[in-house]
Amino acid sequence: MTMKVYRNKPPEKQEALAKVQGAGHPDLAQEKGSVEKINPIDRADLSGNAKGISEMLKNINQLPEIRMYKVDAIQKTVNNGTYKIDPIKIAGKMIDEMV
Repeated sequence: MTMKVYRNKPPEKQEALAKVQGAGHPDLAQEKGSVEKINPIDRADLSGNAKGISEMLKNINQLPEIRMYKVDAIQKTVNNGTYKIDPIKIAGKMIDEMV
């Protein structure tokens, strides 16, 4: 069996018809040798969950990577000398990360 590469051009009608008939499916291309009657068999349906996840990912990708309002607020407190560090909270987060 040989394979033709058509690049961006689809096969001619007669070539496509011969391929379908040669594959043992003459009933798929009956009406006047037309290949337009062939319906695609492969199909993919997304579930409601997959559609919801896809929508959420789209929304997430639209969010900015850096939330400048938070950066600005922290920078302001550092510059004012009012930034407070809670060592207990930091230690707790470090332990949570290790566990």
